[in-house]
Parts: sequence; C-alpha cells; structure tokens
Amino acid sequence: MAFEQTIKLKNCRYEYTLSPIVKKFTLKDNTFFETKVGNYELTRLLEKVPNSGEGFQLKIIINKDLTGVKINITDKFGLRLVDIFKSEETHIHQEKFYFLMDSLVERGVFTKNER
Repeated sequence: MAFEQTIKLKNCRYEYTLSPIVKKFTLKDNTFFETKVGNYELTRLLEKVPNSGEGFQLKIIINKDLTGVKINITDKFGLRLVDIFKSEETHIHQEKFYFLMDSLVERGVFTKNER
C-alpha cells in the first residue's frame, strides 16, 4: 500500500487528510514513534473491553517527509485486513476509531471531511 495524502477507508463515514501544518514533534507528542527508516508509526488495539487484548489493530504510518499516510485496520495479529465499518456488530470498535482519529484531528495531525 502506497502513501497517500488523503485516506478513504472502505465504508467509513469520513475521509482523513494529512494536515499541512503537522510537525514531527507533534507526532512524537501523540505517541508516534520513529521507525528505522524514518517514518512515524502509531499502533493501537481497538478493544471492545479495555485491557482484554481482544480487538482489531489500528496502524497509522506517516512518511518521514510528512507528505503521505497509510492506515490499516487488521486482526489483532496484524495478518488480515478487516473492515470494521461494514457491520453494526463492531460499532464499539468504530466509536473507538473515531475517538482516536478525532483526537488526532484536534491536535493538527489530520483534517476530516464527511463523505
């Protein structure tokens, strides 16, 4: 999957664009860590029950130039892509995803547009 400026997850209500004002220190302040190749990565487990270890893994990677982003939601082992937006059974996971993304929008990492 290539880095893109705007992310449109399948069946998601919003599309997220990397903010033009994002800075490296902002990413580090929001618990992104720098990978060996210089990209910035944030990994979170979207759990139905907190601290259960059961849920879907959200991975956000921003390239080192701060010009592109990749977002994947997979099973908890990171092996298979999952669409948490297609079923009402995963509404708690959806709420946790939207909460996390809204906090990143507030901090100037992303901008959000309704689809």
